[in-house]
Amino acid sequence: MFLRMIKGAFLRQKGKMLMIALTVALGASLATAMLNVMMDVGDKINQELKTYGANITVVPKAASVLNNLYEVEGGGLAEGAYLREDELGRIKTIFWAFNIVDFSPFIDTEIELDSGNKATLVGTWFNHHLDLPTGETLDTGVKNLRTWWDITDGAWLDEQSINHISNPVMIGSLLARQENLGAGDEIKLKTRYGEENAYIIGVYEAGGDEDHQIFAPMDFVQDLSNTDGKLTSIEVSALTTPDNELAEKAAKDPSSLTIKQYETWYCTAYVSSICYQIQEVITDSIASPVRQVADSEGAILEKTELLMALITILSLVGAALGISNLVTASVMERSGEIGLLKALGAQDGAVSALVLSEVILTGVVGAAVGYLIGFGFAQIIGQSVFGSAIEMKLMVIPIVLILVIFVTLAGSIPAIRMLLRLRPAEVLHGR
Repeated sequence: MFLRMIKGAFLRQKGKMLMIALTVALGASLATAMLNVMMDVGDKINQELKTYGANITVVPKAASVLNNLYEVEGGGLAEGAYLREDELGRIKTIFWAFNIVDFSPFIDTEIELDSGNKATLVGTWFNHHLDLPTGETLDTGVKNLRTWWDITDGAWLDEQSINHISNPVMIGSLLARQENLGAGDEIKLKTRYGEENAYIIGVYEAGGDEDHQIFAPMDFVQDLSNTDGKLTSIEVSALTTPDNELAEKAAKDPSSLTIKQYETWYCTAYVSSICYQIQEVITDSIASPVRQVADSEGAILEKTELLMALITILSLVGAALGISNLVTASVMERSGEIGLLKALGAQDGAVSALVLSEVILTGVVGAAVGYLIGFGFAQIIGQSVFGSAIEMKLMVIPIVLILVIFVTLAGSIPAIRMLLRLRPAEVLHGR
């Protein structure tokens, strides 16, 4: 009998039920879109921010101590204050290896040009092919880490196709202008260990100190500076999770954590835990986050998630208000039917359950339609904002269903209160 009454209500009030379903579908679609994007947006934003450079720097422990004590940077390295080039592949063996997007080593030395001016020569990887200890291979280097560099003359130095060129280099735009040099020119580089002629492949504009420097393949600079197999620093670009109190505590002193806290911190992609793991595999090194980048990632992610949460809440509030108006109107139209049911002995609980069952069933149908539409919205957002698809998160389905039921019940409260106050005698006598 109960099911027959529900079926009859659907047939008699098709318009009202359709409007309720559409209202729920609208709210559910926005909630679905925002929740799917919110759960996938962390990696998307991190990937976007990786185009602005590394977020971790690794330097020799001795050099870090000198910098901290005497506030010196760069060329004042003590004897032995180097990292080992043969350990670079270990970076991709840490627990969070798959979060390491790119990395590149650096070795720098002071040089003298033909004009007598001094400059810094930086050895690095451009698009270096590396065989990892895991048996995998990786192409990495500054070409991926310096995507904002503008090549104003010539082209990027390509390590895979420069075998026919002797000592290729790239020169900063300000230094090139000062020395009247351009792509295709030869330049003599002098150090205290010797001198070499180099061929300029390209001129870049970085917008920083690099515009006064010359970048060259790692082995060339190591030979010219007598630092074979040595590095002065490593820049790492990693996907990270925004810091919280645990990460901040661990960054100050990992030994202060309990065993459970340590396991949680170590197995979460905080920038501090990734730095700690890099230090474990690179001998006598100090890995530290580039705070401007790391903090920006966390702040942007938190604000983006907050915005999406607010949109979700507002959409559900709007749906609840719409449902409230529609269900109240439905109860008013059916006041005669409801009054008769009460006059025949139906209890308030049974009549309320009948109305709520009708609304919830309509809401579930609307939620199903809304979920499909919302996932489509999520893909549009992903493609237009991040240029990639949004992954379907299965856990969004029960969350949306629970939210829809909650919103439907909340929106039905005014109608139920009206139903409870309804007096059969007054209704049946047309009052």
